[in-house]
Amino acid sequence: MPSVSAKIAVIFGTRPEAIKLAPVILGLRRAADVECRICVTAQHRQMLDQVLGVFQIRPDTDLNLMRDNQTLADFTARAIHSLDAYFASEKPDLAMVQGDTTTVFCAALAAFYRHIPVAHVEAGLRTGDLRAPWPEEANRTLTARLAALHFAPTESARSNLLREGIAPERIHVTGNTVVDALLMTREAMLRSPPTIAELPAELQPGTTPGRPPMVLITGHRRESFGEGFHHICRSIVRLADMVPAVQFVYPVHLNPNVRAPVYELLAGRDNIHLIEPLPYLAFVGLMDRATLILTDSGGIQEEAPSLGKPVLVMREKTERPEGVSSGVVTLVGTDEDRIVAGVTAALSASPGSAGEAHNPYGDGRAAERIVVHSRRFLGCGVGGI
Repeated sequence: MPSVSAKIAVIFGTRPEAIKLAPVILGLRRAADVECRICVTAQHRQMLDQVLGVFQIRPDTDLNLMRDNQTLADFTARAIHSLDAYFASEKPDLAMVQGDTTTVFCAALAAFYRHIPVAHVEAGLRTGDLRAPWPEEANRTLTARLAALHFAPTESARSNLLREGIAPERIHVTGNTVVDALLMTREAMLRSPPTIAELPAELQPGTTPGRPPMVLITGHRRESFGEGFHHICRSIVRLADMVPAVQFVYPVHLNPNVRAPVYELLAGRDNIHLIEPLPYLAFVGLMDRATLILTDSGGIQEEAPSLGKPVLVMREKTERPEGVSSGVVTLVGTDEDRIVAGVTAALSASPGSAGEAHNPYGDGRAAERIVVHSRRFLGCGVGGI
């Protein structure tokens, strides 16, 4: 068995990052010639810990940087300072980040300052508008200028990077690791469906989709804070009145800018169920149970094709156009009339029609490819894919 020849530090801070990096971490741990070290910023403390528990991953370093009501500038300053100290002590051969959070940009910049190469998982996603999604579009664009390895989930993402002048030999199309994580978790969920105490029996994971019809809702985007969330909530109220047989389930994000309008406008209705954020296993169960998903999330746009679920995205632009092209994703923005029209049309469509669409985001082997290319970059392995 080969001895360890390289150290890879995997840095993340939010629930979506943890979900998408978990299959990569598990793959790196199986590589005998790589030492995988895990550092979290805890940008999402509670929701991050839930995911780590599902995948049985324990961080080696927990910076615990989140503070109540801190600004992006506050978090950025503290993250760069703490990550610089981490890299100075850990001295990894490669720093790996995922996606587009503030943690991603701060880790890439701190690693760059220490002359540590950066591997960017889910590289190349673009809307072309720095204001949407905000600040994520800036985070991933800036990270691309600092990264040495770019793991693009699709050919479209690869094309974006090539147009920005990234050398083709530094880009590898891998598929999206969220498909790996989803397939692993769905299998576990079906073996032992979780129970969500806040929901009635007929809406529990593992029960028959469509009986009764259920719309799963998520929302958290900063660009929708304020009037945008009021529009979203008013559209849900209208829909709940229009289709009383349909159940609307909303795990409400912990951010007070989300919770205030949601509970003010949606609480107290028989067919609207406001529940606390869910562990990843339970949330996968609800996605699998749902008839339709209404969201502003990026990751759910990638997960839904694997589950055959139609998705309405409450954003004007998406950095994941492949889902729109495949027919499983529709953009409705935060306009009340567009949301109402989109949901009613999707609910009246033939059951299972979204399942016929091609999944453009991968085959569940993205993490395997990322591990292979990372080892080759470090000169410690040339195993097959």
